[in-house]
Amino acid sequence: MSKQFENKPDSGAVFKNEKQDEKDRDYAGDALVGGVHYWVSCYVNTSKAGKKYLSLRFKPKDAGPQRQPSTKTAAQEMDDEIPF
Repeated sequence: MSKQFENKPDSGAVFKNEKQDEKDRDYAGDALVGGVHYWVSCYVNTSKAGKKYLSLRFKPKDAGPQRQPSTKTAAQEMDDEIPF
């Protein structure tokens, strides 16, 4: 995703994401809300009633770079070796 513009206060933008697998976000971008910069992930979902909707997730940019969702289950993540 290339940055071609500066977000105005209390706004943001998402762009179509080239998905590597089905769990990747459909759209990705950023926003500036209340003076805080956020990463934005957007997913296209379908409700139980069959209606399409967009689900949004926000992560403060100062929390580090946005990473891909883990493909491990919670049990697999807990089985990782502890480095101490």
